[in-house]
Amino acid sequence: MIDPATTSIDLPGQTPNWSPRLLFSLASIMLLLEILAVSYIMISMAVPAISQHYHTTQGAWLLTSFLLVGAVTGPLLGKSADVYGKRKILLACTFIAALGSFVSAVAPSYAVLIVGRSLSGVLIPCIFLSYSLIRDIFPPKTVALSVSVATSGMGLIAIPAPFLTGWFLDNHGFRSIFWFFVVGLGVVGVLILLSTDESPVRLQSRMDVLGAVLLGGGIAGILIAVSFGPIWGWANASTLAFLAGGVALLAAWLVSARIVREPLVDLDVLRRRPILLTSMGSGLAYGCSALFTILLPMMAMTPAILGLGYGFGVSAEGFAIFQVPLGGMVVVGGIVVGILVGKNVRPRLLMIVGLLFISAGFLLTAQLHDSKALLLIFAGLTGTGMGLAYAAVPNLLIEAVPPQLQATTASIVSVTQSVVAAVLPVAAFTVMNNSYIAPIPPEVTQGAILYTDRGFQVAFLIGAVAAAVGAILAALIPRRIDQVDAPPAVIVHEGEPVLNR
Repeated sequence: MIDPATTSIDLPGQTPNWSPRLLFSLASIMLLLEILAVSYIMISMAVPAISQHYHTTQGAWLLTSFLLVGAVTGPLLGKSADVYGKRKILLACTFIAALGSFVSAVAPSYAVLIVGRSLSGVLIPCIFLSYSLIRDIFPPKTVALSVSVATSGMGLIAIPAPFLTGWFLDNHGFRSIFWFFVVGLGVVGVLILLSTDESPVRLQSRMDVLGAVLLGGGIAGILIAVSFGPIWGWANASTLAFLAGGVALLAAWLVSARIVREPLVDLDVLRRRPILLTSMGSGLAYGCSALFTILLPMMAMTPAILGLGYGFGVSAEGFAIFQVPLGGMVVVGGIVVGILVGKNVRPRLLMIVGLLFISAGFLLTAQLHDSKALLLIFAGLTGTGMGLAYAAVPNLLIEAVPPQLQATTASIVSVTQSVVAAVLPVAAFTVMNNSYIAPIPPEVTQGAILYTDRGFQVAFLIGAVAAAVGAILAALIPRRIDQVDAPPAVIVHEGEPVLNR
C-alpha cells in the first residue's frame, strides 16, 4: 500500500479532496501538456510546407531540434525544479517555449526558425515537472488520479490535430501554427499562475554545472547520431563522431558524478532496482508508442490498389478515424490507473498489464492488418496499454522517491524515454530498409519508399518483442518499494523555510 504521508506534502488550509480551484489547476496543467502533444503532431504535418517555403532539404531538424533540446535540458531543469521550485521552472519553460514559437512565427530564414523551434523544446520537461508539482501540492487522495490523467490526457489532442493543422495550413499558412502556440502558451501560463500554488519542497543542494554539460552533451551526441545515422549512413564519419563523442561524454559524466560532492543526479538513487527498472520499462513503452504511431499511418495511407497486402489509401485527415480509438483509449487507460492506484492497486502491476497490452496490439496488427475494423480494435488495445504504462510511471516514481528528489529522478527517466523513443523506430526501419523495400518503380510511388507486407510484419513484431521485454522488466520491480534516503527537504511557506523534513 502506498502511504500518502510519504508521497505528498500537507499544506496549511489544504482541502482533503477536490475543490473548484484544484480542478482549475489540473485543467490548466493538462492544457499545457496538450499543447506539447499537438506541437509535435502539427509541426510533423507542416514539415513539407515549411521545407518548400525555405527551399531546404533539412526538414528533419524541425523535429530533431525540438526533441534534442527537451532531452538535453531535462536533467538540469529537473534539478533546478527541486532546488528553486517546481512551479517556477514550469512557468519559465512555458515562457521560453512561447518565445521560441514567436521566433519561429516571424523567422526570416530557416536557421532562425530552427532556433525558435529549439527553444520550444523545453516544453518536453514540462511532463515530469507537472506531475512532480502535482505530487507536492495536491491533496494525497487526489494525487494518483491527477498525475495519471495529466500524463495520459495528451492522447485526446491526437484526434482533432490533423483537422486543425489542415485548416491552419490551407487558410493561413504554416506561420499561423506557431502563432497558435504563442497565444496558447501565453494563456495557459497565465492560467497556471492563477490556479496553481508553488511547491513548498526544496532540496538543499548546489547546481552541478559540469555534470549538466557532460550529461547534456552526451545525450545530444547519441541522439544526433541515431536521428541522422539513417540519412548520413551508419559508417559515415559524422555519425561515428557524434556517437563516439556522446558515449565519451556520458562516461565522463559517470566519473564526475562519483567525484562531485553534490552531483546533478545521484547514481546511488538511479541504480536502485525500482527506479532503474521503471526507467527501462517506461523507455520501452514510449519507444513502442513512437514506433506504432509511425507504422500505423504509413500502413493505412498506402493505396490498396498497389496490391501490397495492406493499405486503405486514406488521406492524412482520413487517418483521424484510427486516432480516435488510439488516443481515446490512452486517456481511458490513464483514468483506470488513477482510480485503481487510489484504491491501493500497485502501479507495478498496471505497468505490466499495459506493456502486455501493447505487445498484444503489435502482435495482432502484425498478423491481421487487411481490415479497417480489426485495425481500429488493435489500435484501441494498444492505446489502452499506452495509457496504463504512461500513468503507471509517475505513480511508481512517487512511490519510490521522496518529494525533494522527484523532479531530478523523473528527468532521467524522461531522458531514457526520449532516447529509446528515438532508437527503436530507427532500429525497425533499418531492418525494413535493408531487406523489405517493395519492388515498385519510383515513378509509380512518386519517389516514396514503400515496404513489403512482410516488412511491416517484422517491424510490428519488433515492437511486440520490445513491449514484452518491458513487461518482464516491470515484473522484476520489487513488490514492496521502500523510498530512497535523501537529504532533508526544506519546507517553505510564503518564502521562508520553516521546517526540515
